[in-house]
Amino acid sequence: MDMSMIAIGAAIAVFTGVGAGIGIGVATAGMANAISRQPEATSKISPLFFVGIVLAEATAIYGFVIAILLVMGSG
Repeated sequence: MDMSMIAIGAAIAVFTGVGAGIGIGVATAGMANAISRQPEATSKISPLFFVGIVLAEATAIYGFVIAILLVMGSG
């Protein structure tokens, strides 16, 4: 396979980090909004927030691993 195609595939795979960053930003804004409206609900909101961040970050990590596999496997 052509090396430039592998590089393009790896770049697209790493681009999942942008989606994760947007998702984490939206989640943070939603949490800040929810806590500012109901501060007494912080203990219920925070665990859900962290689960959402972990899931969003996992997609970025999967994309990064796939990019590494593409580049290392092409050698």
